[in-house]
Amino acid sequence: MFFSCGPAGVGHKFMDLSYQAIEAPVFPISLGFRSQALKLRFVTSDLEGRFLTPAVPMHTVMEKFTRRFTGTMPKPILHSAHIGESLSLVYSPYYLNGRPYDAVLNEPLPRALPDDFHIETLPGGTPEKSIHFLPTLCPGCGWDLVGDRDSLVLHCKNCDSAWMEGNQGFKKIRFGHVPNVQDNVTYLPFWRIKADISGLELFTYADLVKVANLPKVIQEDWKKMGFRFWAPAFKVRPNTFLRLLKDMTLSQSRDPLDEALPNGRIYSVNLPIREALETIKINLATFIRPKQRVQKLLEAIRVKPISFVLVYVPFIEKHHDYTHPTLHVAINKNQLRLSTNL
Repeated sequence: MFFSCGPAGVGHKFMDLSYQAIEAPVFPISLGFRSQALKLRFVTSDLEGRFLTPAVPMHTVMEKFTRRFTGTMPKPILHSAHIGESLSLVYSPYYLNGRPYDAVLNEPLPRALPDDFHIETLPGGTPEKSIHFLPTLCPGCGWDLVGDRDSLVLHCKNCDSAWMEGNQGFKKIRFGHVPNVQDNVTYLPFWRIKADISGLELFTYADLVKVANLPKVIQEDWKKMGFRFWAPAFKVRPNTFLRLLKDMTLSQSRDPLDEALPNGRIYSVNLPIREALETIKINLATFIRPKQRVQKLLEAIRVKPISFVLVYVPFIEKHHDYTHPTLHVAINKNQLRLSTNL
């Protein structure tokens, strides 16, 4: 998902793009729809052929994508971010027979080989082993960890702990859930983040009421209630993701957390905390009022994350939506079902 903040508000797009990872104009600059439409297989060291070594840094490619999407947007663009990206290196097959051929279509490429082009000058060779496995055993007690296929956080039901992949192993994380007594509940995961924001007084719920110009009379106890950013820990369409960022943060759930796994269906965590941290400036742009302040503040603001907690929030499953009755937040069930392809 690509988000951009400007004077008119926050814009968003969904991106599924490819870009050539070597510098060879004779080959197509993009795979088009091929990487989405054709079946892919993992690269293993026993595959035949010469695999060219990537030479274009990923940050360069992301900058090209950003320029492509922001070229027609109203200026100035105060902030932009890619959220929830899944980066893949895809090898596309070609062969030379006097001229370069597309090995999928078995057809020659439109561009002939330049006289000074020699494929041997491009670095490459036999592919290296690219798949590594991590045994899903709880580092705390040795029990089996459980989680869905796309989950980035695994649970141990034996010692009530949660783990995510770290440096060559698992890293324990803080988590909790909001207690619930209703039936037919699904727990959706959210990152609750404490952060220092330079140039903006945003430490308590009372500060939030002022910054967002909420139609509320500030209560004395709100000045002692700490402020936290909230972000979905799951992927969903950009417009819904943006709405959840704002609604969950403005709601500032005050329910006490139970630091144990909930008894009920748990939706998998497929958006890591590092991506959630990138949403903080975008989140600010959605609720700072008046909007004229956004242009003055956003570029100068510096975000310093302090701590985070994974919170499972109970949503009641209805015919079309998952709803939270007190926070007045709803998520369409079909959107969650289709989000597995994001």
